[in-house]
Amino acid sequence: MGFLRIRTTVDERPGRLASLAQALAEKGGNILGLSVQPDTDGTVDEFVADIPAAPEAVKEALEAAGGRRVQVVPATAHELTDEPTRVLLLASRLRAMPWRLPEILRELLRADSARWVFGVRGPGELPDPTLLTVPVAPRRAIQLRRGGLPFTLTEAARAAALVRLAQPPADPVATERSVRLSDGVEVQVKPLNLLYREAVRDLHERCSPESRRFRYFTSMPSLPPRVFDRLCDRNRGHSLVAGRDGQVVGLATLMFTPDPGIAEVAFLVEDRWQGRGLGTALARMLLTEARDLGYAEVRATLLSDNIRMRRLLISLGAVLGYTEDPGVLEARIAVGVMAEVSPT
Repeated sequence: MGFLRIRTTVDERPGRLASLAQALAEKGGNILGLSVQPDTDGTVDEFVADIPAAPEAVKEALEAAGGRRVQVVPATAHELTDEPTRVLLLASRLRAMPWRLPEILRELLRADSARWVFGVRGPGELPDPTLLTVPVAPRRAIQLRRGGLPFTLTEAARAAALVRLAQPPADPVATERSVRLSDGVEVQVKPLNLLYREAVRDLHERCSPESRRFRYFTSMPSLPPRVFDRLCDRNRGHSLVAGRDGQVVGLATLMFTPDPGIAEVAFLVEDRWQGRGLGTALARMLLTEARDLGYAEVRATLLSDNIRMRRLLISLGAVLGYTEDPGVLEARIAVGVMAEVSPT
């Protein structure tokens, strides 16, 4: 018998994980470790298994069970240590020896190599999926290479989170913030709570049918009470309201999903406040919040004729793709490594 690290991409459908587990069991495999990670075109399931079958036989079995881009590489018993404990120990080492950041990142991701690179502004879209660039400062980054297994969005988020531990302490983010728009007008942004029920109702009534359709895919004239209560539920997501002169003029929501590492965003901005930078400001706040909550990716579903939202999401680095409905698009933003960091 031998230990194998097995990674495969699967479509996001019920029962896929069970099919993969059954395929490994039929090869005599004993699953000792499992992680589920979002990635650019599906969900990545990674197993550590004690299995007597040859790697090629394991790959064929998983492909027959619906796996895509199956990779099987040797593993060791050392890789069976508790993952949260291992990461906490690496974090402790980093706090004591921040100058060893490349080495610690290499251990975190079990990469083959890690080195400083200069003159870069971000990770970018690299044609080589075995190469990951993690920003450390505006013009400085650490580049990791791993030949056996391509890096995932989740691993990029993990690396960026560890890098933040080596940065100087950031100023705490206020729960209430003032935002200056492109025309110089200031609005106040606060967390949504039940006290804003009437103000949010008035916002919906002032919005045009088209704005409501872009937000909800239907021109409903008012927000049902149950939907408002759900938006206020901090266990389901985080919502922000933007206000001016006693009125709510914008609503932005970060919604938690059952997909590991993925959240969704949605926005509603009153018509006369559109095109002034409010939507962009709210979107950046939500993406930062998603990153701080540990999400690797944020998604948004939008109608294909929502040109303003398309432009906004693309400006934030989103990749757009069509869904099964030709009139509906899905935007995906990797948030783990998107936030700028302070120079060091």
